[in-house]
Amino acid sequence: MILSYGSQHDYDALSGKDADGQDGWASEDVAAMHQFMVRFNQELEESGELVETRGLAAPVHTRRVGARDGQPFVTDGPYAETQEVLAGYWIVECESFDRATEIAGRLGECPHPPGVYGDAYADIRPVVESSQDLGF
Repeated sequence: MILSYGSQHDYDALSGKDADGQDGWASEDVAAMHQFMVRFNQELEESGELVETRGLAAPVHTRRVGARDGQPFVTDGPYAETQEVLAGYWIVECESFDRATEIAGRLGECPHPPGVYGDAYADIRPVVESSQDLGF
């Protein structure tokens, strides 16, 4: 599974909103990103490596459910304790962990406005098939 991350700030900027004194993305920058993602996903589909991919709604639309003293509680997002949230994912079935890493590395080719996403990253994690694969 390839996991990509973002923040409420990123979602706001992508929708063209002024975010913390920085201009939002121009519509042509958003269009270029979408075109890249469509091509990226099509290539993975054509190679037979794409199992599933999804983007996730902005953090403001998130609810966190937990338990305190045995009682459930719900908190609406975004959360002050974290800026980064899961923004989307790809499940790929490929020949090796190295190939999944290579695929994730291509995400760095995604067009973006200057000065944006200089520290963006993706995590690559194997999906386990059974509890025995967990190693504990």
